[in-house]
Amino acid sequence: MTLRRTTQKDVALRAGVSQAAVSMVLGGGNATSLPPETVQRIQNAARELGYVPNSLAQALKTRRTMTIACVVPDITNPFYPALIRGVQRIAQVEGYDVITLNTDGIAANEQHFLEWALRGRVDGVVGVFFTLRAADLKLLLDNSIAIVRIESSRKAGGPLPIDDIFVDSRAASVVVVNHLIAHAHRRIAMVAGVGGPQRTRIDGYREALVTAGLEPLVVTEDSFTETAGLDAANTILDSGFNPTAIFAANDLMAIGVMRALRDRNLRVPEDVAVVGFDNISAAPLVTPPLTTVTQFQDRMGERAAEILIQRLRGERDGAGTALEMPFELIERASS
Repeated sequence: MTLRRTTQKDVALRAGVSQAAVSMVLGGGNATSLPPETVQRIQNAARELGYVPNSLAQALKTRRTMTIACVVPDITNPFYPALIRGVQRIAQVEGYDVITLNTDGIAANEQHFLEWALRGRVDGVVGVFFTLRAADLKLLLDNSIAIVRIESSRKAGGPLPIDDIFVDSRAASVVVVNHLIAHAHRRIAMVAGVGGPQRTRIDGYREALVTAGLEPLVVTEDSFTETAGLDAANTILDSGFNPTAIFAANDLMAIGVMRALRDRNLRVPEDVAVVGFDNISAAPLVTPPLTTVTQFQDRMGERAAEILIQRLRGERDGAGTALEMPFELIERASS
């Protein structure tokens, strides 16, 4: 016995609407012209009938895969899952699947992604790129692949239709250092990894210290991991700088700093205060809870997906735009 596949015609009959309306809602078209109650009736009918879209047929018909790639440098970093979930939350409502790709922030891996995407695997990209620049990404635009970048420094848009969403990490770092200075700290060191937001966050740290007439000390490691934070903290503690506070470029490194301090029987914050960046889920759970900067990465992911889908639908055109998102210093017991 052969079971017949439920079609859009079946859904249209059940919902009492035209097949064209069903195609707009279930086929990846623009359904914004339909009343919300009609869209809901079509979606309910599709669920009741067990309708499953024929992705291959849709791709051949529309030249769309209905897939978005979310590209991140380190999928194990707790900062990124909330960002990805934000992208997915919006994409699913609009009928898009999301695949996540990890590059380790390495040039060769980012270039491999570029070549992979050019094979027609995705319609759009939300990406955090450490090495690819706008000129490199133009290859995707030339193949009708929309792009939204998540950036860590201030952007202003450009001639290419690449949209940027950013948090001003430099300004956030200034806020962190000024917070520590306000708590009477004068020897404030910083630990950071290589690539990504490193330069911008260090620039903000140095700017705030120079303004206050204080001496900076920055130690960088190859990565933004907990182990790297521990190693960098040990370098600082062995340097003779005698910090009263350490600012880490992300929360994983900050947790590593706290481990190094604990290993030396130094108390946080009584002996050395610690501040991180990103407000990952572990930040309020460590002892003591970590003061850090939140970037509201779930909202960032949602907004990125909304802008990307607007590009894909032709509702947004022209040159690239830049959207600044908020940050906030979350004060906890570590400082």
